Amino acid sequence: MEPVDMEKDISQLHPADPLPFARSYQLEALEKAIKQNTITYLETGSGKTMIAIMLLRSYAHLIRKPSPFFAVFLVPKVVLVKQQADAVEMHTDLNVGKYWGDMQVDFWDGEKWKQELDKYEVLVMTPQILLDGLRHSFFKINMIKVLIIDECHHARGNHPYASIMREFYHRHLEAGASNLPRIFGMTASPINSKGANSADSYWQKIHELETIMNSKVYTCESESVLAQFVPFSTPKFKFYQHMEIPNVLYAHLVEELTVLKVKHECSLDNLDLEASAAESTRKKLSKIHSALIHCLHELGVWLALKAAECFSCYESEHLMWGNLDVFGEKIIRSYSVDAFHAIETCMPSGLDWTIANDVKGSVAAGFLTTKVLCLIESLFEYRVLKDIRCIIFVERVITAVVLQSLFSELLPRYSNWKTNYIAGNNSGLQNQTRKKQNEIVEEFRKGMVNIIVATSILEEGLDVQSCNLIIRFDPSPTICSFIQSRGRARMQNSDYLLMLKSGDFSTHSRLKNYLTSGDVMRKESLRHASNPCSPLSKGLDDEEFYQVASTGACMTLSSSVGLMYFYCSRLPADGYFKPIPRCVIDKQMGLCTLLLPKSCPIQTVCVQGNIKNLKKIACFEACKKLHQIGALTDNLVPDIVFEENDVEEFEKEPYNDDQPIFFPPELVNKGSLDSMTKYYCYLMELKQNFDYEVPVHNIMLLVRNQFDMDEKSVNIELEVDRGTLTVNMKYIGLIRLNSDQVILCRRFQLAVFQVLMDRKAEKFAEVLCDHTFGNNSEIDYLLLPSNYVGQSPLIDWLSVTSVTFSYEKAWKNHVNCNAGMIQTKSGLVCTCMVQNSLVSTPHNGHAYIISGLLTNINANSLLRLSDGRLMTYKEYYEQRHGINFCYGQVSFLAGRHIFPVQNHIQRFRKQKEKESSNALVELPPELCCVVMSPISVSTFYSFTFLPSIMHRLESLLLATSLKKMHLDHCVQNIAIPTMKVLEAITTKKCLENFHLESLETLGDSFLKYAVCQQLFKKYQNHHEGLLSIRKDKIISNTALSMLGCDKKLPGFIRDEPFDPKDWMIPGYNCGNYSLNEETLCNAKKIYVRGRRKVKCKKVADVVEALIGAYLSTGGEAAGLLFLDWIGISIDFTNIPYERHFKVRAEKFVNVQHFESLLHYSFQDPSLLVEALTHGSYMLAEIPGCYQRLEFLGDSVLDYLITLHLYNKYPGITPGLLTDLRSASVNNNCYALSAVKAGFHKHILQSSQKLYKDIKETVESFQELSLEYTFGWESEKSFPKVLGDVMESLAGAIFVDSGYKKEIVFQSIRPLLEPMITPETMTVHPVKELYELCQKEHYELRKPIVSHEDGISSITIEVEANGKVFKHTSTACDKKMAKKLASKEVLKSLKGANFS
Repeated sequence: MEPVDMEKDISQLHPADPLPFARSYQLEALEKAIKQNTITYLETGSGKTMIAIMLLRSYAHLIRKPSPFFAVFLVPKVVLVKQQADAVEMHTDLNVGKYWGDMQVDFWDGEKWKQELDKYEVLVMTPQILLDGLRHSFFKINMIKVLIIDECHHARGNHPYASIMREFYHRHLEAGASNLPRIFGMTASPINSKGANSADSYWQKIHELETIMNSKVYTCESESVLAQFVPFSTPKFKFYQHMEIPNVLYAHLVEELTVLKVKHECSLDNLDLEASAAESTRKKLSKIHSALIHCLHELGVWLALKAAECFSCYESEHLMWGNLDVFGEKIIRSYSVDAFHAIETCMPSGLDWTIANDVKGSVAAGFLTTKVLCLIESLFEYRVLKDIRCIIFVERVITAVVLQSLFSELLPRYSNWKTNYIAGNNSGLQNQTRKKQNEIVEEFRKGMVNIIVATSILEEGLDVQSCNLIIRFDPSPTICSFIQSRGRARMQNSDYLLMLKSGDFSTHSRLKNYLTSGDVMRKESLRHASNPCSPLSKGLDDEEFYQVASTGACMTLSSSVGLMYFYCSRLPADGYFKPIPRCVIDKQMGLCTLLLPKSCPIQTVCVQGNIKNLKKIACFEACKKLHQIGALTDNLVPDIVFEENDVEEFEKEPYNDDQPIFFPPELVNKGSLDSMTKYYCYLMELKQNFDYEVPVHNIMLLVRNQFDMDEKSVNIELEVDRGTLTVNMKYIGLIRLNSDQVILCRRFQLAVFQVLMDRKAEKFAEVLCDHTFGNNSEIDYLLLPSNYVGQSPLIDWLSVTSVTFSYEKAWKNHVNCNAGMIQTKSGLVCTCMVQNSLVSTPHNGHAYIISGLLTNINANSLLRLSDGRLMTYKEYYEQRHGINFCYGQVSFLAGRHIFPVQNHIQRFRKQKEKESSNALVELPPELCCVVMSPISVSTFYSFTFLPSIMHRLESLLLATSLKKMHLDHCVQNIAIPTMKVLEAITTKKCLENFHLESLETLGDSFLKYAVCQQLFKKYQNHHEGLLSIRKDKIISNTALSMLGCDKKLPGFIRDEPFDPKDWMIPGYNCGNYSLNEETLCNAKKIYVRGRRKVKCKKVADVVEALIGAYLSTGGEAAGLLFLDWIGISIDFTNIPYERHFKVRAEKFVNVQHFESLLHYSFQDPSLLVEALTHGSYMLAEIPGCYQRLEFLGDSVLDYLITLHLYNKYPGITPGLLTDLRSASVNNNCYALSAVKAGFHKHILQSSQKLYKDIKETVESFQELSLEYTFGWESEKSFPKVLGDVMESLAGAIFVDSGYKKEIVFQSIRPLLEPMITPETMTVHPVKELYELCQKEHYELRKPIVSHEDGISSITIEVEANGKVFKHTSTACDKKMAKKLASKEVLKSLKGANFS
């Protein structure tokens, strides 16, 4: 989009868009700002922000969305971002975005910024963010309509304000651009220095600001104009007589502190730290020592003691140790503690003594100085104020901290004033968070805090209308500081106290000049108001400049240094080295060699030039080269930042967890019946592997669509209470049924299943009476009893016709039957028809299966009740049901309760005891109605297994559909068992005898192996960090779930245990479900029978399990074909790998020794050097480190070990395979193996910390005397480097052997021996404790975690049977501490006696 011409914009602007309460000078300033770039120079509290807001309102129509333009409001400090943004939001309807460094904006890319620009119309931010955004061309200067610069007096030198104007505004201005932003600067003092000697000198500095800002200063004619609206504080000098603390005391403490400093510096030398760490610690020690001497001299002994106390407190809010290591922190802490004790000995002892007892006496003793006394007395003069709000400005952070401590102890005796402090962190001694600072300011506004002791951080921008007293404990260093701090007092009749040592005429004179400087600056600004802005002088903007043509991103000589460090900071690092560029300068030759980290694609850059700019020139040239090879993107940001943002956006892609449940189309028929309907017959042969009085018989399955299954027969094993039942299903031919037969069969199966499911006779009559019931059902297949004997498909029609039973037909058909007649509730019926029938008993609504007559039992027989009493059946029915028998001598029927329908495919079914005696019942015939006959007990019993059989068959058919989807895509035919596919789509939650975990573990390792190999070859200039990001983007759960959803895998997933109640009875159209047709990716249809929630990770797990399924049965070729089908293209063969690693290996490594250790001869021994080189080894002769090989080797070893375990132990449970893999593939395991092989002696590294850690590891290994290196026995964490080397050596062998993984295993396996086995496997203590608590219902409480001096401490607590077991362990890392604590709690629980 072409930028809008600014001249046209101005003509369209409203003359002004004032706020109703705007003051006259604000309206005047607004008119100026609309016409030209303007710096508004007005005193603090005069409403400069309101002018800026009115200017934004005037431009609002140009920046309101969907306009691509926007406004930027710059503030110099983070604390002002929210304040100014809130003001804009309050007085405009514009959308305001807020930005500061802690939001990680350094790592945002153009897409992220585009989202922000599409959303917001005004961006309030700190200036470095805008500068970086412009340099990276995330936004353009000509898209900014208004650029507001708060506290614009900072626009000098290399401040971001000045850089923005120089690098972008003036450069475009000189190029003739007219569409530049309106500049509006705000300041309470256009001069930010100690002042000037004359009016001309003042003007010169104002002129410099106008030039860099390309703006003219607007101000009021005199302070009196503002005084009508703005209260000015009254300046008052407060003199104090400086009195030295007693010389003997002072000299003694200075000497003591100096001796302690020397002592701790010596201990620092003895620690043998790395040079950088030692130097950092030494500087910190000197800074703290200097701070204590300062406190001693300026504040007194007591406040020096408080300072030492602050420094000695661990993780004190007052301290920020920076990059000190554990040993450096200990030295600083030790010095501070010793200093505290040294000073403490000079203070009065006793519980009754406090500094508040006798302040003047404390001054005489040297505990406080006269300067501190002056401050205390000055404050007490304002005790009469009801609601004091006072800010005390000090120069140093430590002064703010200790004065707050003094007031906290002193003031409660005399007033209820509350105190706090706020300080920046430029000193490196302060770690107060932005959030904490904002909270304190808010409490100050509300009156919850009365006094704030602050450094210069509060001089600018803090708006507290009720502030009525400012005290300058330390004098202002500049005019701007003086004016800004004075302006913090906003109340009428407020005071501005300037504390000054008597006799300090120089400072007194300077402060008096500051008092008059406002008038001088105002007059000079007005005197030159009509002069136009001068162009920027040559030399100020002619710094060497590099610009990317495609994006406009740019870099200067100065900015290249920061960019170079930023790039290096994003390279891979570990705890032993920080990747930074190093400059080696030859001053005599005027040469600079820039040495870059080993993971950087450029190793060295040599330049020649001006000695002052050599480092800048080297960084400039290095950045240009990095951009040319793509390591810096066209936006001049590290490639890894772009990749990370890309992954972050990718991970945000929405996932819809509402997924379909598929149903196999083979079991669906939506057509109408023909006169003769063709059915495919499958015989289900049921075999009982247990003893039971009721036998099973075969079942015939009739379907309209032939199953497209590879297997000729299907075997299913069911779990039964008494053992197992085997089902063998095979196709036996075609059969044709007429419509009457089909309807009869449907009625039969509906009737049987209705009885089995409901176990009552209530709904049964509905099925029997409605001859069309089930004719409209979409699920159309028939399950019928069979008496097939091998000749032809044979249905047991006699049993099927039992559904048509009626008394009339039964009477007619059995007139001549010799079995005899028997009276039932509905009439006479032949005895033979009753003996194999289903009856209902209306008096209780139940249904029973009749197996015969009980000739020895009738109404007069005795019945033993549950309480032991005896009575006749006649008496029982009369008393219990009010029924009087008519046929007392008729034999009872032998009845059986309906068999329960259970889940017979669930694993670990609990073994029931003997079948309940209540299963059999004696039924009086006259109470029974025959509803089905003839039908045997065996038929009903056999049918109870059919829901489980059909559920498994449905699953197998779905697995077949999924398999066909893949095969239709493949050129090659891959034979993979359908059961393997079914295993891969079955989760643990199904509670069946198989689930996907083993295949998922195998598939996960192969996927990682394949992808890492592909990336390693394809991106040969990428460092490990970039490779890892690319890998994660391919194999993350998000990526895999998206690929799975594209192939509609969620519909195939089986994620719930089978519930027979939810089984869809064929032919039963009750309206509880409907089938919707859907098309798969191979154009085949499938049906959706419902929807359910499926998590993203579940889909990813199934993808990995399917990879494992194809891999385990078809080998790597099959695994790669499946990956290609799912959407991950891997080419193992066609990517040549070129090495640019020229080094004489023998010079650095004992090649022969390693070849004998590894039982492998290297074709390219330089791979061995690369595999053993740590990133800290900065020798230029070796052009790289082991990180890339470690990236590759990690995946190779993981896959090899997983494959070994999977193949060697095929019968183990999936969970055990996962545990075996975890215990074998971990850093400690590899580290111990590396030490055992002696690899640690050959690592090329230059980190003293790493050397010490390796030494400790070797000593620990010797103490442990472990028989094996796998598992969790080790009680220490070992340096990751040792494990990395094992992986990098595997990677080196893999590359050198031409990517033959078998050779890698042959070489590395002996180093890992003995390999883990199921017998030697121990469960990880954390997992074991969790599982024990789950099993025994113990309460495992949330771990308590703490961190001190680089040591993690974790407390694990379990409540078991009312007793608490807990243990605290410490270690270098949190995982190890948690393992050790869990181990101890486990030991206690196992040894506890809960009886």
